[in-house]
Amino acid sequence: MNLNSLIQEQGLAMTRRHFFSKGSNALGFAALTNLLGSRAQAASTVTGSLNHFMGKARNVIYLHMVGGPPQMDLFDYKPKMQDWYDKDLPDSIRKGQRLTTMTSGQARFPIAPSKFKFSQHGPSGMWFTELLPFKAKMAGDLCFMRSMNTEAINHEPAITYMQTGNQQTGKPCLGAWASYGLGSMNQNLPAFVVMVAKPSNTEQVQAISARLWQAGYLPGEYAAVPFRTSGDPILYLNNPPGVPAQVRRRTLDGINQLNQMTLDQVGDPETLTRIQQYEMAFKMQTSVPELTDMARESENTFKLYGEAARKPGTFANTALLARRLVERGVRFVQIYHNNWDTHGNVAGRLPDQCRDVDQACYGLIQDLKSRGMLDSTLVIWGGEFGRTIYSQGGLSKTNYGRDHHPRCFTMWMAGGGTRPGSVYGETDDFSYNIIKDPVHIRDFHATILHLMGFDHEKFTVRYQGLDQKLTGVEHANVIRELMA
Repeated sequence: MNLNSLIQEQGLAMTRRHFFSKGSNALGFAALTNLLGSRAQAASTVTGSLNHFMGKARNVIYLHMVGGPPQMDLFDYKPKMQDWYDKDLPDSIRKGQRLTTMTSGQARFPIAPSKFKFSQHGPSGMWFTELLPFKAKMAGDLCFMRSMNTEAINHEPAITYMQTGNQQTGKPCLGAWASYGLGSMNQNLPAFVVMVAKPSNTEQVQAISARLWQAGYLPGEYAAVPFRTSGDPILYLNNPPGVPAQVRRRTLDGINQLNQMTLDQVGDPETLTRIQQYEMAFKMQTSVPELTDMARESENTFKLYGEAARKPGTFANTALLARRLVERGVRFVQIYHNNWDTHGNVAGRLPDQCRDVDQACYGLIQDLKSRGMLDSTLVIWGGEFGRTIYSQGGLSKTNYGRDHHPRCFTMWMAGGGTRPGSVYGETDDFSYNIIKDPVHIRDFHATILHLMGFDHEKFTVRYQGLDQKLTGVEHANVIRELMA
């Protein structure tokens, strides 16, 4: 059987859904080819953008603290709780709200005031724990959201919700939407990169998966390229022994010709994605080694981020690499830092967590600022939900645990058109309910898209007969008070 016969047989083996969508795929493919062609220009220019208006954020660095940082131990200072030590959480505060199975069976819900000291900093008098002295120094650069909230109360749906706008997997993540809408700024690097930093304390590491950085119903090329934090940054990036670059190039040319024949015959957009991925992998063989060569950084840079930045896999190292990525035109960099799921031993674990990220975040913001990149780079920090003011398990003056709490939590942003030195939202004395200016995940996503130059109502992709969008079908507000 010759090659054309094989391709024809593959076309006959198409699924029913693919068959009925083939006509529309032809038009979609033509549009997609034109779009991709327009993006394959010089790396120094912004190409392929679908913006509705000029956004201030051209790049995003999203620092996700996996597990849910305890807001009342970090940013949401609640001094009145000192008088409530070991007293039960009032029913008037809880209001019958849902609990996890980890504490729903407790006989009591004793209040656990934060054991850490707080102080005010910046033009808005923002409260910071003693565990974050470097963040406190840059209070004037940060935009606090103290009233974030979600319906998700367990990790997998909560992280999925935060990253994709939906508690169920299968949707495009925020980074995929950003790379799809903003286009590419560098032909030799992916538009979307993800890294998973290793915490120094690994007492309770949450499982996370590639489903969080998938492209969903967007073309596959908009999924993230994961960079490993130890060993080779990308597996199989180097040629095998004895295979020179010229041979690799000829091999890829032959594979691409076969894929192009399949694409012409069948019209499956995923075949186009495969061609693009082969080409990107070939280009990264030269771009990635230069990117990850930290020896080019000055001693002052390592002093800024901290000595941990020299060690691959640390949060500080990935933060520095994030700056190098956006400096080279990568649109969206996602860093996950694990072990924030403090069901117990807050006193023992939280200092380690803060030590991992505090100076590194400071270094990242100051580094971007000194290079004139902060105005166009949006930096986001936060988890998937907050923690309870009452203790899970044993309680003492010196230690306690906290359960999941979706009703209110704190996140911060910097740069990219956000309002520096500002605080938005307010919670009650128990850091349990929002009493002013709530920010739902949908509002959060709508605001981020606006900063990137997109109207979230119009930024849609037709899929399964619907105009799909990141913010879903429920109403979402752009929070303009968060913008400069």
